Amino acid sequence: MDQNQSIPGSNELIKYISKYINLTEDETNAILKDLDIRFYKKGDILIKEGEVPELCYFIFKGCVRQYFNKDGEERTTEFYTEGQPIAVFQGTNVNKKSSFYLSCLEDCVMSVGPIVTQDTAIDPKFINLCKTAAEDELCRTQETLAMYRLTNPEERYLELIKTKPELIERVPQYFLASYLGIKPESLSRIRKRLTKKA
Repeated sequence: MDQNQSIPGSNELIKYISKYINLTEDETNAILKDLDIRFYKKGDILIKEGEVPELCYFIFKGCVRQYFNKDGEERTTEFYTEGQPIAVFQGTNVNKKSSFYLSCLEDCVMSVGPIVTQDTAIDPKFINLCKTAAEDELCRTQETLAMYRLTNPEERYLELIKTKPELIERVPQYFLASYLGIKPESLSRIRKRLTKKA
């Protein structure tokens, strides 16, 4: 266990799981012992549009961008950083192809596992954990979508500063602009305007 606890971010995974279920010491040890830790380089693609997802991820270190390719233009829809899971929602169709890409914006260290289905041979309480966590992520996505429909670009930028301030320094401006639904030059104007107000 001492060796596994030295894995950067492993405690974050246990903390995340513990939000949903109470882990015994044996279960905690088993999870840490069986972690599949993988290292990815900046620019690595985790999944492409048209591929059938087979893995889910938990980020120990790094940043991953989710984006769609719309008429040859990349449109960023999410960023994932330390302590966050990346789950691909397939519903009941386990062979459903991905409609988006996942790309590493930085060198990443992640725990990787198979996508859990009702037929997966694991403890039922972990099946319920996966379902509840997926529902939470889906609710979070819906709240973000609603917020983006009800706010203007400046309000969305201020919300980003409030909820994910680390992204401002870590993510290139053209990706942030895409995420906010604006052009990079519009984001520059918003930043200048806010700087003058400060």
